[in-house]
Amino acid sequence: MAPQRNTGRGAEAELPEYAGHYRLESFLGSGGMGVVHLAQSTSGMKVAVKVVHAEFAQDPEFRGRFRQEVAAARRVSGAFTAPVVDADPEAERPWMATLFIPGSTLSDHVKRNGPMAPAQVRQLMAGLAEALRDIHRVGVVHRDLKPSNVLLADDGPKVIDFGISRPKDSELRTETGKLIGTPPFMAPEQFRRPREVGPAADIFALGSVMVHAATGRGPFDSDSPYIVAYQVVHDEPDLAGVPENLAPLVLRCLAKEPEDRPTPDELMRELRAVAASYDTQAFIPVQRTSGAPVPPTPEPGGAHAGEPVRAEQLSWRRRLLGRRAALVAGALVLVAGGVLGSVQWAGAEGSAPKKSGARPTAKGFGGWQAKPLSDAGGVPHCSWGGGKLVCARSGSVYALDPADGGLLWRHSVAKTFRSGPPVMSGGLVQPLTNEGSRLEALDPGSGRPRWHRRPPTYSGLQPAGGMLLLTGADGTVTGVDSATGETKWSRSLGSSGLPFFSSFAGDPLAYATSTSVDGSGTRVSAVDPETGTVEWTARLEGTLKPVGVRNGSVFFLSVDPASPDTRAVVRYTPGSKAVRRVRLAVPRQDTQATVRGDVVYLLAAGGSLEAVDLAAGRRLWSLETSVSRGSAPVSDGRQVYLTAADGRLLAVNARSGKLVGQTRPRLGADSDRVVAAVPQPVVVGGRVYASAPDGTVFAVDAATPAAW
Repeated sequence: MAPQRNTGRGAEAELPEYAGHYRLESFLGSGGMGVVHLAQSTSGMKVAVKVVHAEFAQDPEFRGRFRQEVAAARRVSGAFTAPVVDADPEAERPWMATLFIPGSTLSDHVKRNGPMAPAQVRQLMAGLAEALRDIHRVGVVHRDLKPSNVLLADDGPKVIDFGISRPKDSELRTETGKLIGTPPFMAPEQFRRPREVGPAADIFALGSVMVHAATGRGPFDSDSPYIVAYQVVHDEPDLAGVPENLAPLVLRCLAKEPEDRPTPDELMRELRAVAASYDTQAFIPVQRTSGAPVPPTPEPGGAHAGEPVRAEQLSWRRRLLGRRAALVAGALVLVAGGVLGSVQWAGAEGSAPKKSGARPTAKGFGGWQAKPLSDAGGVPHCSWGGGKLVCARSGSVYALDPADGGLLWRHSVAKTFRSGPPVMSGGLVQPLTNEGSRLEALDPGSGRPRWHRRPPTYSGLQPAGGMLLLTGADGTVTGVDSATGETKWSRSLGSSGLPFFSSFAGDPLAYATSTSVDGSGTRVSAVDPETGTVEWTARLEGTLKPVGVRNGSVFFLSVDPASPDTRAVVRYTPGSKAVRRVRLAVPRQDTQATVRGDVVYLLAAGGSLEAVDLAAGRRLWSLETSVSRGSAPVSDGRQVYLTAADGRLLAVNARSGKLVGQTRPRLGADSDRVVAAVPQPVVVGGRVYASAPDGTVFAVDAATPAAW
């Protein structure tokens, strides 16, 4: 039921009287998307109802955002959020009703009462850490955690307003070129790499919220949002006034690189370690990962309780004053470009990883395991190029001998967030560091740089054939020769919004997709990466994500625009313009896929693996693997391979869908840390190469998965 309006004249006539069956009784607040009312159901239950502003109700983009807010809020409803009671995102004035929670927002509380006491700050931090844990567990990134989105209820803080949240693999709205969020509480990657914002961005926002709770201001404070944006990316936070035994942990939350920030579970564990001073155990539940007691944990950041905050952490205001004019001009240019990237480059080359060596057997290859690099972080991401296994961790790109895992060379790169492996393009290794302001190519034989360039700022980078395709914030695509670093062409593809590129091994074309704001259609353009020529363009139904090609046909996942659910697999053949669509028996969340022949193999969140034959128009088999988070699958025709977040490599028979082998888990010291992207295994020459959270890279014989 659409909201019913009061009758009468003037502005009051535009205020709704009912939303569905809920009578709107009084005004609670207003935000960018709508007005929140206290309402009452037919049975007398108190609810808070958000009704979209009248001027936005007819805007397809805002309707899409509201649909996504409803979907996200429904997924994360729990002890530390406001449960969704009812909603109608398709109404004339879309609305959503959540359980009414008495209490003020953190923003209002600090305005009325001033900064919180140290014990209250710690209680708040523990409660918000658990809230983020629950939010991230269901695959949602909030992206706008701030004091006005935190309710202070009697039983702990509640996180509200999922208006710009999104599933972790969603591309909704990041293709429009807009920066979404509130600058004082945005993470550096939200300015530098908005397409790749993950759960760690919420941890950065949590750190900023804690500074506000403790001091009444943010860690980056200025009247200009542009200066704030510059400070977020480049400057140290101002932690003056933060409780001294919490400041080191808050500082870790505000780390510039996502991988350097703690996880929610790690936050709760470290908060327990300093809990002796406060009676806050009720806000920090014991972790239920095992029956064993939680081991003692050192003070956050290695500091002792009572240790003063370092003077250099407090000096950014003085540094800023001396260069304010330059910052304003520079920040304006950088924010307009959508990229604020500037990082320090890593130092000297490190030591070689140790290896166990290949184990020869009577039947042939016995496998090997290369131990992690001594001073690199994160899970290795690997690919095949030039007869070598080329891998990367944060801070390093290196090559391994595929025969025994021996280190062939190593090259230091920027310590940035990594969502994929380096690739071979134009006969050179392209590190693809996501650094945003520098391109570099390496000699595959020695790892030495062959060229480096500082291109115009870009928001997207995709290797395709012998080219690198750079997408600017204005939608202009630039083709850079991978072999020389020289720009070959630059042009706009004529699509609305930013094109999102995909390319696939063995295919000469790159595919640019741009989805309509309401998700009803996707424009697909096949681009020759060598010249920028558009070979063909098609407008297809639904929100489509390319996953592979075969014999000129392009395969897509059809995704619900308001949720992370994949509902169908689609094949488009440009020669005949034929579209084949096979609906999935059950919608699958956060799906990754690969194509082999006419079969698409899909892995969903929670471990559902299935094979769909587009030629036959039906599902071949389905298997529950119990893998909570996994990589994109890959197949050699005999088996389907995938890696799990705990480091296991699994093999499933491609014909029958039966599990035929798996390796042991390889968890590292940070076993509670959720990796941003699980690396895809590499299958070459009858061997499978994979990597794990403990930093190891290993190889097994593809012919004998039962012996892994």
